[in-house]
Amino acid sequence: MPDTLPPCPECSSQYTYEMDALLLCPECAHEWNAEVEETEAAEVVIKDAVGNVLQDGDTVSITKTMKVKGAQSALKVGTKIRNIRLVQGSGDHDIAAKVDGFGQMELKSSIVKKI
Repeated sequence: MPDTLPPCPECSSQYTYEMDALLLCPECAHEWNAEVEETEAAEVVIKDAVGNVLQDGDTVSITKTMKVKGAQSALKVGTKIRNIRLVQGSGDHDIAAKVDGFGQMELKSSIVKKI
């Protein structure tokens, strides 16, 4: 860790201090892990099933049929999904999109292919 501590990410206070593995702000009482903050700052590259880099707003298609819990039908191979958003979802679900006939869903990048 550097000699100077980073300012508080909540209130930008310069009076942060260390307590064990955490950094604390005496002004707003915010606690955070400095190591996690550094790794989150690095941009994560998300790739599709064939290795193409995905970006927000891309159009993708489904590469394998996928059962959808609570739906009467499955997502079929070749279903086009427009205007995806890359998110830090639950587990390895890193794409949020609205799928026609199914509504808002989170998908894994390993089952889509960029068009």
